Amino acid sequence: MNKPNFLDDLQAKIQHAIDNSPVKDVEKNVKAMLNQGFSRLDLVTREEFDIHVQVLAKTRSKLEELEARVAELEEQLKKNAPQ
Repeated sequence: MNKPNFLDDLQAKIQHAIDNSPVKDVEKNVKAMLNQGFSRLDLVTREEFDIHVQVLAKTRSKLEELEARVAELEEQLKKNAPQ
């Protein structure tokens, strides 16, 4: 038997056995169980997570600006306060 034909035949037989085995059903069942389990958890998508990261970064930046402004105003009050 020719080696390439033998390997092709062997591969075809293995693929046929896999296609007709319960492996595909098990895979589908496992995926369904995982999806069901994940749906019960309080998870967010990557997209939602990335949006929240951006919002938090913007909020942190604004907070730093406001803190600097408050410090500046406090310094002005100290200078202008009667002693």
